[in-house]
Amino acid sequence: MLGRSYEHRKALYRNLMVAMIDHRRIRTTLAKAKAVQPEIEKLITIAREDTPHARRMALSKLNSKDAMRKLFTFAPQEYSGRNGGYTRITKLGPRMGDGAEMALIELV
Repeated sequence: MLGRSYEHRKALYRNLMVAMIDHRRIRTTLAKAKAVQPEIEKLITIAREDTPHARRMALSKLNSKDAMRKLFTFAPQEYSGRNGGYTRITKLGPRMGDGAEMALIELV
């Protein structure tokens, strides 16, 4: 998937998820946005519980205490009444340099 080794792909997803939590939206390629969307959805579902076990699980996926704390401050309040569908992907058109399809993935 995405032409990367398992470790490289895992690091890519982790970095995209941390950026997503920090900035609430990121501009990336459509393939990366579609690949990371299920991961961020699972992470927000975990964060809705706000238990010590949920915090440990989120920290194991993120490897960033700051991002984990930020996630657990907004996720339980903002998404308490929503069962999934926490993110939105908007197509932006091709990238200027190589024509790769770009997308904006953001938290709803």
